[in-house]
Amino acid sequence: VMDNAQLLELLKLKLGIATNLRDKPLNKIIEAVITELEDNLGVSLESENAEHQMFVVDFAAFRYEGGVDMPRHLLWRLHNLKLR
Repeated sequence: VMDNAQLLELLKLKLGIATNLRDKPLNKIIEAVITELEDNLGVSLESENAEHQMFVVDFAAFRYEGGVDMPRHLLWRLHNLKLR
């Protein structure tokens, strides 16, 4: 189980958010990203793996910002996660 509090803190730093006003929606995005990766895409996330943590944060930031087409660096990293 990933530490959602730590992921939330990292996501807020990445997005430049200093208040707690958006914590609920950001937590939901983190949960949705983890569920999508594990249940829909078959990625086995390791809670202590920094690479996995940062991918969840970067993917959640992409979702929060309303991205439509996943950036190449995220696609490449997702591909590598799925190969393991």
